[in-house]
Amino acid sequence: MSVPSPSAEKAARPGDTAAARRTKVRYLIVTLLFLVSTLNNADRAILSITGSEMQGDIGMSDVTLGYLFSAFSWAYMLAQLPGGWIVDRWGARRVYAGSIFLWSLTTLLQGFVPLFGLGSMLIALFILRIAVGIAEGPAYPTNGRVVATWFPASERATASAVFNAAQYAAPVMFTPFMAWLTHSWGWPSAYFVMGGIGIALSILWWAAYRQPRDHARVSEGELAHLVEGGALVDIEQATPVGSSHGLTTWSVVRQLLSSRMMIGIYLGQFFITTIVYFFLTWFPIYLLKGLGMPLLEAGFTAAIPALFGFVGGILGGLLSDSLLRRGMSVTAARKIPIVSGLTLSVCIVACAWTDSRTVIIVLMAVAFFGKGLGSLGWTTVSDTSPKEAAGLSGGLFNTFANLAGITTPIIIGYVVDITGSFDGALLFVGLSGLGAALSFLLITGRIERIELKGTTA
Repeated sequence: MSVPSPSAEKAARPGDTAAARRTKVRYLIVTLLFLVSTLNNADRAILSITGSEMQGDIGMSDVTLGYLFSAFSWAYMLAQLPGGWIVDRWGARRVYAGSIFLWSLTTLLQGFVPLFGLGSMLIALFILRIAVGIAEGPAYPTNGRVVATWFPASERATASAVFNAAQYAAPVMFTPFMAWLTHSWGWPSAYFVMGGIGIALSILWWAAYRQPRDHARVSEGELAHLVEGGALVDIEQATPVGSSHGLTTWSVVRQLLSSRMMIGIYLGQFFITTIVYFFLTWFPIYLLKGLGMPLLEAGFTAAIPALFGFVGGILGGLLSDSLLRRGMSVTAARKIPIVSGLTLSVCIVACAWTDSRTVIIVLMAVAFFGKGLGSLGWTTVSDTSPKEAAGLSGGLFNTFANLAGITTPIIIGYVVDITGSFDGALLFVGLSGLGAALSFLLITGRIERIELKGTTA
């Protein structure tokens, strides 16, 4: 039985209307997640903006740039399970503040790479990109855990869509800004500014985030709404994996990997993330080299499909939660926007058969809108994760997803280098959208929360 927090006792006093009034602190929490996740995606994509200028300074090929893109993803993927375990162990507030600070510091340090001289610049970049990937490891597992903590099932898709839409907001908010910094002040300035913003944001997270029962502004009405709707408000009081209930990290991983539902979700997210990493890495370079745009024009043009992706992402969450409130099962409410949106994203392949910039940008916008509509992978993680291992479950999910962060930049780098064209890359990205839709439609099956075997009362 939990002990009432001071804020809850205050809300329950006779004559105080706070107990009856339902506050909306959870919206502040998801806004924080959105801001942090937007910076997260901007920092991992910064190389796509500065890469062309850096190629001239360092003299690296497209293949080398592809490997440099993937250096982040190797580290990020391998950091997912440890990152998920850490957030289960030490909680969202401490772990996320530390993660934001560390990845921002290593982003800032990349601006000092020219001090190493031509012989060592590339090595230093590889090391620092790997460091950013390790530091970002706990980020999205923490996002999934926070949504499961702060939102009832009927609002979870919208909340997940908001932080997931950060991958589209990042190009809209930061790509033109980083392109302007690179054009006006040189590419190191982009790393200095983005790193400084992140360090400030880590302080904001530490100051603003608390668990629902510990948050001074949460009323009894809001807390009751969360509990009654299935939010895991006491998740940090649950015994973490590896403590005393007969479960270890690897026994949980084995149970998750033995679930057909989870395999379908993991495979689908791998294909979705393939599309994401095309936009985060090679898309600005496609605009520069494939379509011949100058840097500033490419920076602003890259924001157009991202804006449509943002709108699609928010609509996907709203549609899913609306279907759930109207009586549809969780499975139907999640799969309808996922499958329809990802099928729409396949239209990107048509870009290979036109030379019109306008048509290409329109097709990209439609494809990214569809991809956004179907990006409910993190919602399904919140729906399915066992409460004892929400962070670990999110980490395993993101491990599979970010295999695409390794394969996509390298595959596209080789395709462009060998063929001298982006047509094969566009076909590869479009077929990935089809693979994602089929994974959720044919493999995943019923979506429900996993009950771990081996726990004790």
